[in-house]
Amino acid sequence: MSDIQKHRLLYIIGGSFILLLAIFLYYEQFWILGLPIALAFVGVALFKLDWLFLIITFLTPLSINVEDVGGGFGLHLPTEPLIFGLMLVFLVRVFYDNHFDHKVLRHPLTLLIGINLAWILITTFTSEDPLVSLKFFLSRLWFVVGFFFIATQVFRDDRNIHRFIWMFTIPLMIVAIYTIVMHSTHGFDQKSAHWVMQPFFKDHTGYGAILAMVYPIVWAYLWSKNLTLNSKIVISVVMAILTLAIILSYTRAAWVSLVGVLVLFVLVQIKVRWWIVAMAVLMGIGAFFSFEDQILMKLEQNRQDSSDDLAEHVNSISNVATDASNLERINRWSAALRMFEERPVFGYGPGTYKFHYAPFQHSSQLSTISTNFGDGGNAHSEYFGPLAEMGVFGMLTFLMIIAMALYKFITVYYKTNSREMRIVLMGAFLGFVTYIVHGTMNNYLDLDKANVPFWGFLAILVAVELYHKDKSEEATAY
Repeated sequence: MSDIQKHRLLYIIGGSFILLLAIFLYYEQFWILGLPIALAFVGVALFKLDWLFLIITFLTPLSINVEDVGGGFGLHLPTEPLIFGLMLVFLVRVFYDNHFDHKVLRHPLTLLIGINLAWILITTFTSEDPLVSLKFFLSRLWFVVGFFFIATQVFRDDRNIHRFIWMFTIPLMIVAIYTIVMHSTHGFDQKSAHWVMQPFFKDHTGYGAILAMVYPIVWAYLWSKNLTLNSKIVISVVMAILTLAIILSYTRAAWVSLVGVLVLFVLVQIKVRWWIVAMAVLMGIGAFFSFEDQILMKLEQNRQDSSDDLAEHVNSISNVATDASNLERINRWSAALRMFEERPVFGYGPGTYKFHYAPFQHSSQLSTISTNFGDGGNAHSEYFGPLAEMGVFGMLTFLMIIAMALYKFITVYYKTNSREMRIVLMGAFLGFVTYIVHGTMNNYLDLDKANVPFWGFLAILVAVELYHKDKSEEATAY
């Protein structure tokens, strides 16, 4: 084709599109304005999948949750449709050219994730609400494919690991600054802290959880020898803002999780044997059950409710006598255990807890924020929730993923040659653990903002072990 013919074809295509656009606008079909953007995303997905991956990562902290897009289903916009599209393009490319590293598929963490997904699918068929469970399964699937499987391949270039971290952190900083400014207009009081992060987060607990996940990995960068003084000053400013945001979130679970990872960091650095830690944990559990009555009596003497005063707010963490949020957690956990007793094998179905827990509440455990209709949300636990929804195997497969991840994080950290990769791995490890600790009191893996770092940190672990563990310091410099 000659240059003249190419120009003519370009003019014909351009003119046709303008004419088509004019016709649609005349009939007030304004959705056509989004077509060029959609085509641009399709082009990026086909030819630059890593770009689309990083774009979605950047958009995630800024996404908005639409409670009902039809049929009673909610959706995070614009991220979930983009992640679904990312998954489809990736799967088509894999089936078309069979270009996926089989080492990832054989990794023990991948196998456990696959088993967990398979069980979610099985319990979808036995669910009380199959459509709800199917949406849950598809949502989990596109997050796992997008931010674990695709991420492992994107992270083969170690520079993309750093890009991923900062493409998530920067917009989260924007949300944090917005929240702090909004909070300041209400005098930084505790009540307004519950909602000032809207519309980006539904409430302060999810906001605090994600801030806590990012905090350790940003802190880890301060130990890098590859960064200039100016870069470290910028990171210090980011740390200061994150610290203020976490404090002002009034999220007690986030505070507890950060204290926990600080202890864990010290244990890893002094190379305490894992069996010593395991024995200490088992002894602690044994001591709790041995002195359960005395401990509960002591806890019930604490009458400090959540408060604007930070010291009092910390003290309220152990108040299981009058603090409404603590009492409601106990109510939700107890309801989940009763649901498990009713259906121990398959549960009530993935994502269905909030629709079925109401009859399993006991009047003696209801708090001031309980509802008779059971429309107050989820199980407030990343462990009791799957137990009620997917039975014992649902919880066990999730716990196996966590156990394998913890084991691999520590062993790969010790075996990695590059200091820079160890820094990133330690940050991802501690960030992952904040969520594991947080998961005892809340569950947020139905949020895009939690799924991206959760599966992304696991992808970093797998990528470092398979592609970067044996690299020299110079090879991983950035």
